[in-house]
Amino acid sequence: MLTPKTRRIALLFNANKIFDREIIAGIAAYLSSTRTAWDLFLEEDFRLRLPGIEGWQGDGIIADFDDPAVAAALAPSRIPLVAVGGSYENVADYPAEVPYVATDNFKLIKLAYEHLIDAGLRNFALFSLPEAQHNRWAQEREKAFCALAARDRVEPLVYRGQSTSAPSWDEAVQAQIAWLHSLPKPVGVVAVTDARARQLLQACALAGIAVPEQVALIGIDNDPLARMLTRIPMSSVIQGAQEMGRTAAHLLDQMLHGVCVGATRILVPPAGINVLASSKHAAARHPHVMRALHFIRQYACQGIKTDQVADYVGISSSSLKSYFRQELGTSVHDEILRLRLEAATSILEQGDCNLADVARQCGFTSSQYMHSVFKRELGCSPRAYQERSLKTRSGPQIGPASREKQELANDDELFFRSLQG
Repeated sequence: MLTPKTRRIALLFNANKIFDREIIAGIAAYLSSTRTAWDLFLEEDFRLRLPGIEGWQGDGIIADFDDPAVAAALAPSRIPLVAVGGSYENVADYPAEVPYVATDNFKLIKLAYEHLIDAGLRNFALFSLPEAQHNRWAQEREKAFCALAARDRVEPLVYRGQSTSAPSWDEAVQAQIAWLHSLPKPVGVVAVTDARARQLLQACALAGIAVPEQVALIGIDNDPLARMLTRIPMSSVIQGAQEMGRTAAHLLDQMLHGVCVGATRILVPPAGINVLASSKHAAARHPHVMRALHFIRQYACQGIKTDQVADYVGISSSSLKSYFRQELGTSVHDEILRLRLEAATSILEQGDCNLADVARQCGFTSSQYMHSVFKRELGCSPRAYQERSLKTRSGPQIGPASREKQELANDDELFFRSLQG
């Protein structure tokens, strides 16, 4: 059996960003599932650096074209290239004569927007980024949001805010709080990234704005780091970024084998939504219950008890228990436990971890108690839940992204004929 020729491939991405990390993971998944032999060129800190790239002697490049500097630097290159980035409303904005794999910005926003509609909201806002060439994808998401709002004849409330830095942090947060106070309530807010959503959750906490009763919030990226840094579990649209990486690798692999793909353009839809507490809006409730829920969502994993919640609300424990039964049909304790369980399952879904650490992090008094709660509520142990969720993640995908995957598994000739036809 012939050993496949090893190709030298440059990946021009910034793995500080979750989107870029997921693209790289998708490329790695493609390589591990095929006989493709690539020697990958990446900077040691996984960040792209353009100086000298024009002199790099290799066989192919996959690059992030959301950064206009990357597109400009690679314009004179004659090395086989596949570009990755966001979709554009105007087809003239796509790079010419370059195969391009895009995240579908319109579908990302549409999925988040319609999720908020399904939650019963009637006011909608978008937290974006300042206009800049390197933020073109954010402006495309603004266009999608405004188009959806126009379709539904509602006012598109868009706020770009500032790019945050240490000197401007306090000023940026105060401006976010002022914007939040100006919005009609209740309101559903789509943030163009999880990082922006996390900032807004912090601003809500500082301003005493209840999430999701007054502001229901959803981000984009499903970034586990952003989720870990928020008090309230954050909903997020899951981009099909790994699918994009696999698709880009497949395109480049075919180019290296002499297949002409031309200026092929592939839009990859989102994979779904990770729905957590931040967007689970419900109809207005008794103010004592709303205030209690706001406190519980922030501190459930810190070992709080019913008495502490009642103290925060300013009423007796018995009164709070009565309000909870009337409004929610459950107890304060059960609501605290539900959020601890939600936090624990979220951690377990990420991979191997120490169960005692998970129990402590999520506010359970012991790993044994967490085990009993899992058995009672989910019918399985924490470890069994983790194994089942990891198996589901590694198995066939469900939804729009799976259809893209099936197309990639087709015969190569048919695949490219379908792209060009």
